[in-house]
Amino acid sequence: MFYNLTRFLNSPYSDKLPPQVHNELQHLVKVFPFKVSRYVLDELIDWDNFKEDPIYRLVFPSKDMLSEEHWQLLKSAKSTMEEKEVITKIRRQLNPHPANQKHNIPRIGDRVFGGIQHKYVETVLFFPAQGQTCHSYCTYCFRWAQFVNLDEHKFKSKDHKDLFDYLKHFKTVTDILFTGGDPMFMNNATLFSYLDIICKPELDHVNNIRIGSKALAFYPDRFLGEEGDAFLNGIDKIIRKGKNVTLMAHFSHPRELSTDKVKEAIRRLRDAGVVIRTQAPLIRGINDSAEIWSDMWKQSVQLGMIPYYMFVERDTGAHEYFSVPLARAYRIFTEAYSQVSGLAKTVRGPSMSASPGKVLISGITRVAGEKKFILKFIQARNPELINKPFFASFDEEAIWLTDLEIDSPMKEKLENQPVDFEEDEMKIDEVA
Repeated sequence: MFYNLTRFLNSPYSDKLPPQVHNELQHLVKVFPFKVSRYVLDELIDWDNFKEDPIYRLVFPSKDMLSEEHWQLLKSAKSTMEEKEVITKIRRQLNPHPANQKHNIPRIGDRVFGGIQHKYVETVLFFPAQGQTCHSYCTYCFRWAQFVNLDEHKFKSKDHKDLFDYLKHFKTVTDILFTGGDPMFMNNATLFSYLDIICKPELDHVNNIRIGSKALAFYPDRFLGEEGDAFLNGIDKIIRKGKNVTLMAHFSHPRELSTDKVKEAIRRLRDAGVVIRTQAPLIRGINDSAEIWSDMWKQSVQLGMIPYYMFVERDTGAHEYFSVPLARAYRIFTEAYSQVSGLAKTVRGPSMSASPGKVLISGITRVAGEKKFILKFIQARNPELINKPFFASFDEEAIWLTDLEIDSPMKEKLENQPVDFEEDEMKIDEVA
C-alpha cells in the first residue's frame, strides 16, 4: 500500500506526528512530491525519534527545505489561483532541470526522442512513461520535477518503436539504462514490453541492461512472491539470451539493508543472475558521516552487491538544505574508504553528475603554494576529457562544480564545449 498525504493523515501513522507538522506537510506537498510505502512506515522509520530519524527525513519533506521567502509566499496565497501561481514560481526557482538534461534529448532528422537521453557515447537512458513514479519519493531527489505538474520538464515515452529505432541507429551504444521515476513500479507485462526489445537481433550491440531502482529499499515485495517469481523468470530468459542485467540499486542508509525482506529480495535477484550495484548521494542530515557510508558499503559487499557511486547532491530542489560542501564530502568519502576492504573499493566518489559529465573529486593538494581540488572526469560528453586530472581553486564552502574556479586549459575546454548533444561528434541530427 502507498500513501499520499491525505491517506497518511487519515491513518494511525499520523498520530505519531504533532499538529504543527501536519500543517507544515499540507503546505510542503504543494511544492514537493510526496508518497510513502507502508513498508517504509512500518519497518524503516523510528517514530519515537522522527525528528532526527534519517529515513523520516528521506521521505517526509521539512519546512527547512524551503527558504523563508518561499515559505512566506506559500502561506500568504489568498486564493486558489494565486496559490497555483506561487507554487509554479517556487518550483521554477528550484532549478527543476539541472545539468542541462534537456540538451541530452536526441534527434534524428526532424524526429525528436523525448523519452530518451543520450549524453555519453556508450550509454542511453530511457524513461518509460508508466515508470515515472516511485514506491516512495525521496526528499532530495534530483528528478523531483518528473512527479509534479511541470510538464515541460518531464522525460517520458510510451513509444516502443522510438526505443528500438534509436538504438538500432547507434552501434556504439552498449548500455541501456531504464530510469525514472522507478521502472520497477511498472507491472511485469509493461516492464518486459520494453526489456524484451533489447533482445531483438538488430540490437546485439546493446550488451548491458541497467534498471535504476530504489524498490529494494522502499518496496522489496516487488521481488518476492508471485510477482517477484514472474519478474525473475523473465529476467532469466533475457540473461540466457546473452544480456547482462544490472540493478542500479539506490540505498541511502544502512537501515534500508537491515530487514529480512530486503535481504531475501537481494538473494533472489543474485540467484537469478542479476548484478546489483549500489549508489546514493551524500545527503546532509541523512547519511553525512564516514561511519554510515563504510557500514553501508560493508553490508552491501556482505550481501553480494557491488558498491558503485557516492554522488554529490545535484543543484536542484532543496539542494541548499541537503548539500554537503565538496571539501567535507571528500573527507567523508576518504575516511569511509579507508575503513573498508578492497572488495568495497569498487566505489567511486564523491562524483558530480554535471552538464559536461561525471566529475570525480580525486583529492586536495597544493600547487605553487595554493590549495587546490584535484578533479577528473570519469565519464564525459566529450570522451577526450575522461581520466585527465585537472585543478580547481579550493573553496571550503563550494557545493557544486559551478562554484569552483577551474584552472586553464580545462576551463577553456569546458567553455568551448557544445552543450547541445546533437552538436557532438555523433552528429545525431545528420543521421538518415
